[in-house]
Amino acid sequence: MSLVVVGSVAYDGVETPHGKVDRMLGGACTYISLAASFFTHVKVVAVVGEDFASEDYDLLAARDIDLSGLERVPGKTFFWAGVYSADMNDRTTLRTDLNVFADFHPKLPDHYRGQPYALLGNIQPALQRSVREQMHGVRLIGGDTMNYWIHDFREELLQTIRHWDFLLINDSEARLLSGESNLGRAAEKVRQMGPAAVIIKRGEYGAILFHNHGYFAVPGYPLERVHDPTGAGDCFAGGFMGYLAEQGAGGNGPVDPMLMSRAVVYGSVMGSFCCERFGVDRFRTLTRQDIDRRFEEFRNFTSF
Repeated sequence: MSLVVVGSVAYDGVETPHGKVDRMLGGACTYISLAASFFTHVKVVAVVGEDFASEDYDLLAARDIDLSGLERVPGKTFFWAGVYSADMNDRTTLRTDLNVFADFHPKLPDHYRGQPYALLGNIQPALQRSVREQMHGVRLIGGDTMNYWIHDFREELLQTIRHWDFLLINDSEARLLSGESNLGRAAEKVRQMGPAAVIIKRGEYGAILFHNHGYFAVPGYPLERVHDPTGAGDCFAGGFMGYLAEQGAGGNGPVDPMLMSRAVVYGSVMGSFCCERFGVDRFRTLTRQDIDRRFEEFRNFTSF
């Protein structure tokens, strides 16, 4: 059983108070897949250009990620550049070149279509829905979105998330989608739109899971230094869904609430590791033992 991940594979240029990197591997699909690969088999659906480096392909392949759905086409790979504020809670986009990603239409290889798990990165809602329509026998499916899709493609988004099991969004997106300022009311209103579970990511302040049985909140990991928060939310998603897939969630009805709570903690663990280096560099040396050790840290510092 594998997790199908759909989204962007890109190059990023990032500047934070701790340094600057002009070009590094990035993209939602990349971060999600790398994080999830520590828990389960991953199959990616994405597009890159002729400039996609062999060493970046090899990094993904080394994590035993199935790249059959990584399409290479003439042109350049999606590129984004941005600079973070001093406290790294805000960032300014300097450049967005969609390049080959502008014409991306997810095409699932035949052996992807029967997989039980799917995580849909931040792409146009109609494309997310097209992935769901290409799959059969999905146990658990969910994804991410952003303010642009909520504001300008609302009806399309509502049609898409109606068939999802969970939605991952940040607090501002939850408020925009629901029209509610209170996060509890916002989450309940979003759940009425379809997803049984809503996970609100709050950056350094942690995350809150809302579901039929109540809610579960986890703080952010107290890192001594955040080098680069790019991709942390996607790594959270990869850790969350990767753990659920590893545990065979959804095979016998609704997902156990305690299992989802542990998945949120693993998501937070993966997001924290992402911030320790620029781009995906931390995943070059990360081990499952490191991950489980930090999971136990979360258990200890939230126990009372």
